[in-house]
Amino acid sequence: MSEPDNRYLAVMGRYPEKMPHFEHWSCPDAESYLAGIDYFEHPRQCRIKLKGLYPELDLPVPQTDDPIARPGEVKDGNQDSHTVRWGDGQSWSWEHGEAHFKSADDVFAFSPLDKADFTDMPGVIMNYDFSSEEILYQRFRAEYPKEWGDTAPQGSFSVAGFYNTMFMWPLLTFGWELFLECCLDNRFGRIMEEFAELNRRVFRAMARLPVNFISCHDDIVNTRGPVCSPSWMHKYIFPYYEEFWSMLKTAGKKVIFVSDGCLDRYADDIIACGARMIMTEPYTDFKAIARRHTNICLAGEGDNRILTENEPAQIRQMVESMVETARMSAGYMMCIGNHIPWNIPPEAIKLYLELSRELAHY
Repeated sequence: MSEPDNRYLAVMGRYPEKMPHFEHWSCPDAESYLAGIDYFEHPRQCRIKLKGLYPELDLPVPQTDDPIARPGEVKDGNQDSHTVRWGDGQSWSWEHGEAHFKSADDVFAFSPLDKADFTDMPGVIMNYDFSSEEILYQRFRAEYPKEWGDTAPQGSFSVAGFYNTMFMWPLLTFGWELFLECCLDNRFGRIMEEFAELNRRVFRAMARLPVNFISCHDDIVNTRGPVCSPSWMHKYIFPYYEEFWSMLKTAGKKVIFVSDGCLDRYADDIIACGARMIMTEPYTDFKAIARRHTNICLAGEGDNRILTENEPAQIRQMVESMVETARMSAGYMMCIGNHIPWNIPPEAIKLYLELSRELAHY
């Protein structure tokens, strides 16, 4: 039997000797710099070389070595496409709901259950057909090797993920403005319950998958903290988390909860609902969470604002602080929580990776 993956050990709170990485990676220039091969000219060769040099990043290798077109001029705030530079291309649109919903009346007239098939609504990100558990299961199951059967390899960091755990459903379906306009109306409860019924199908299907972990994404906060009040969250969000995650727990799967922003106010609630790991951003007070929950795995404390400054002393201080937090926890992953985008200096990324190798040990 192969040795357990360090990421598996970290999530399970088993003190892996080497703290693993889980990086949000979108920096082609850093790949070219680290590998010594132009990413855009030879993407496959570049990734193969990079995997040999930095296996801890666990980046996927492209199927072909066909050149990739270099991104044109960055169009931040582009009013035509509403996209920005992202990795080796452009981002998706940041607009959601506008094509289908124009007013609060449109929102309250909508039935997620009657809709069920969201394949014509790309704005909801995972725009699947949610008509039945079996349709969802077959879609999810196709992503994993047939030879695994119904069980993930023991000790593997095998993960399935869902983007709209609950909060994201109304946000992405209706758009921010209509969501905030309607969410305090009592009529909104019916809509949330219907989204929850769709998710029961999702999580029953995921409970059957040959994976050890389920990543549940919901951006329930922004960089300053909560969007909705604790009372609203305890009415419309957390009870469903507890219900869905109990399905996964019964099936032997652990929950990784993912949210952007400052999660200080709701970290305890997330853990109480059953999350085994929290992955968020450096706006969160990771040390405070680690002091209260020593057996929870944490990721996302690293800060791309520090990497952007490209000051070696500051980067070392950041890594040392991350390791300090890690040693307060039974599990921890080195992670730049607010992403490693295309405009981070490659030299800073190299130093961060080297310092992690030097310092990130239990």
